[in-house]
Amino acid sequence: MQMEQKSSRLTKGVIYFFLAVWALIVLFPFYWMILTSVKDFASYNSETIPRFFTPNPTLQNYVDAFTSVNLGRYLLNTLIFTVATTGLMMVVIVPAAFAFARLEFRGRNFMFALFLSLMMIPTELVIITNYVTIVNWNMRNTYLGLILPSVTSVFYIYLLKENFEAIPDELYNAAKVDGTSDLKYLLKVMIPISQPTIVTIVILKVIECWNSYVWPRLITYDKNYFLVSNGIQEIRENGVGRENTPVMMAAVVVVSIPLIVLFLCFRQKIMAGVSRGGTKG
Repeated sequence: MQMEQKSSRLTKGVIYFFLAVWALIVLFPFYWMILTSVKDFASYNSETIPRFFTPNPTLQNYVDAFTSVNLGRYLLNTLIFTVATTGLMMVVIVPAAFAFARLEFRGRNFMFALFLSLMMIPTELVIITNYVTIVNWNMRNTYLGLILPSVTSVFYIYLLKENFEAIPDELYNAAKVDGTSDLKYLLKVMIPISQPTIVTIVILKVIECWNSYVWPRLITYDKNYFLVSNGIQEIRENGVGRENTPVMMAAVVVVSIPLIVLFLCFRQKIMAGVSRGGTKG
């Protein structure tokens, strides 16, 4: 018995050791990014061997990051784009997933299979089609032009449909016997039960919007509609980022902090949503 306990402790110790090493490997780039962002430009350039700490940290790089480009405006644009896109997408995908999961209509399975086949279309073709459409509608350099192509997702509809189907049919039948409408059943029963998955989808969509680069780069050339991804690129292109790496890292930290805080606040719901999405019944 004692030998088994010692063997179990040794196994756990080895596992925790490798997990700690892996955590350090994963977190080190973030530490290096933050460390570089608080280094003085002169001291950073004078380092022949990179130092893992700085005796005189400074926040001037963050000030320079906001003054070299209109980073505050880009953050506001990104916030508007992210909130509007995520909100509209949830309005679209939740009823769609409910329809495929619970409503009975002719050709439902075939239509859903056809819908899933859209995931096989290369992203480049979708971008080209969306670009032509937005240009023809004169929506370049507008929030609508940024938002509309991203208000639905086949994958998120599929993920939410699987969660809706995992809810017992008896609940739906009982609700229909009581005279509950489909909309009320969706709002009062299915959405609360599937909350972990819905929260996970929202967070994943927020991250996707916040990190969006290709589409905003194509559809906007007016700086009043630039997102933070465009702002980072502008810092690099105007010479500040290439010449002053600490300022570039400061801008990257500012852009990364909201997503890190979001993940830390909702990490338990994300894990619950992922685990629920991987099981059924």
